[in-house]
Amino acid sequence: MSINKVILLGYAGKDPEVKDVAGTKVANLSLATTEKGYTLQNGIQVPDRTEWHSLIFWKGLAEVVEKYVRKGSHCLLYTSDAA
Repeated sequence: MSINKVILLGYAGKDPEVKDVAGTKVANLSLATTEKGYTLQNGIQVPDRTEWHSLIFWKGLAEVVEKYVRKGSHCLLYTSDAA
């Protein structure tokens, strides 16, 4: 048995791109997640680190993304898959 879990909390980099593929809505979204910088005890500063994630949503989720997500929207994505 394996469990895959992803939790992303970040900001939409641009408005979602929504397309109709063979009668099914598909939304593409870029999400930026940032790990805030900090200072080590010895004074060394570690800068912010931003990672970009390309997300694809299908059917009902694509409709929700199209309706509610805009550039700069704060987004939380949670997925879990147990096999």
